[in-house]
Amino acid sequence: MQLLAYILMYPILWFISILPFRILYIFSDFVCFWVYNVFGYRKKTVRKNIALTLPNLNTKERLDIERKFYTHMCDMFLEMIKTMNISEKEINRRFVLTNLELIKEYESKGKSVIIMCAHYASWEWLINIAKKMNYSSIGIYKKINNKYFDKLIRDIRSRLKAELVETKKTVELMEYNEANGIKAFYGFASDQSPQLMKARYWDNFMGLEVPVYTGAEMLAKKLDMNIVFARVKKVKRGFYQATIVPLVDNPRDYQDYEITSLFLREVEKQILEAPEYYFWTHKRWKHVGKKKHENKILV
Repeated sequence: MQLLAYILMYPILWFISILPFRILYIFSDFVCFWVYNVFGYRKKTVRKNIALTLPNLNTKERLDIERKFYTHMCDMFLEMIKTMNISEKEINRRFVLTNLELIKEYESKGKSVIIMCAHYASWEWLINIAKKMNYSSIGIYKKINNKYFDKLIRDIRSRLKAELVETKKTVELMEYNEANGIKAFYGFASDQSPQLMKARYWDNFMGLEVPVYTGAEMLAKKLDMNIVFARVKKVKRGFYQATIVPLVDNPRDYQDYEITSLFLREVEKQILEAPEYYFWTHKRWKHVGKKKHENKILV
């Protein structure tokens, strides 16, 4: 069944990927109408998340964010499909790294780097910075159940010189690379919610106490890696800018969870600046009020 689903879907994905951007966004508006107005995909979750985290806004303001978010979400997923065939010149024009010199500066330090980012704006196109690095570029991701689509995603990333490694293999790979002198930038999108049974650290995020992933911090301390934050901004439809923000150079000098908290503060700044570009469909605040454990580092 997995192969059949892939065979049926691949021609559609390929056709979408060759559409000119002008047509792509017309198609995105059509998709958005059905996703938002007809099917109401996760609308209750989105509405609840926005109400919980932005209580200072009135109903009209929250609905405006909601509608803009769905437009952005549909754009982003079609842009992700577009990556199958986008040229290097085109993606460089649409996703700009504002301070490439900082990447080179970190490489000159001779230490691997952890890039922390949020599910904000276009985290998918963030892989565009991989070709601008001398170090290897490795993104940590959750493996897709369908092995054929999983391979497709990894192949798409490899076009832009980025390697994907599934979460459960992360520690082993990073330890191997450090032991063998292989330097890399490791990308962690660490703003989502861990399973409640595995939650060991809780922090205040957008005014609410929630469980938080701390694997990036743990590995940075264990392997003595620098940490930066990738701040992504949506300039206009189909165009983004990424700025690398230094977060921590000597992680072992920081108290446990302090680095994770610094990361969350950066994410909050992004959300408050333009909340419509955050990925509100995730049930990020579903565990509010359920804290049961003492804080411990969560891998």
